[in-house]
Amino acid sequence: MLKKLSLSCLFVFSVACTFAQSSKKPAKAAPSPATSANKRPAKLRSSWSIFLSDTLPKNEVIKLLDSALIVRDEKNVKYPVISFAFTYEKHEPYLNDTTGQVNIYKDYTGDNFKAATLSPLWSKALKANLESGDVLYFDEIIIQYTPDKMYKAPSLRFDVK
Repeated sequence: MLKKLSLSCLFVFSVACTFAQSSKKPAKAAPSPATSANKRPAKLRSSWSIFLSDTLPKNEVIKLLDSALIVRDEKNVKYPVISFAFTYEKHEPYLNDTTGQVNIYKDYTGDNFKAATLSPLWSKALKANLESGDVLYFDEIIIQYTPDKMYKAPSLRFDVK
């Protein structure tokens, strides 16, 4: 009886080991050059003309208003900008009636653009209204990576001094 029990346990154990080994998945092969070429670039860098996010003097920002956004990867390859969201943060001082102190009122205005530059209307309005302390944001920058792929590039922020 003990012999039958030990043979039965041995049989069950060997069958379980066989099924356990057959359910293992094969190891993944190294990625081929064709698949690694389709991956997103490791690091994208956005700039407005030649400037990364920065604090710039008002006269320099006014010169940049007609310039295009540029996105490059770590190999310095340029990608065309398809669209971006622009926000203008205007700072206006006002006198608080309750406390009698001067506070700063922030007004946000923005639009979405389907090109790499601001529209002439926005450019003209900003040239007339831009003041020290205002902030310009370029968000949701979309680039055409390949004909069938679009990617989001890093945002930009420019403080006007």
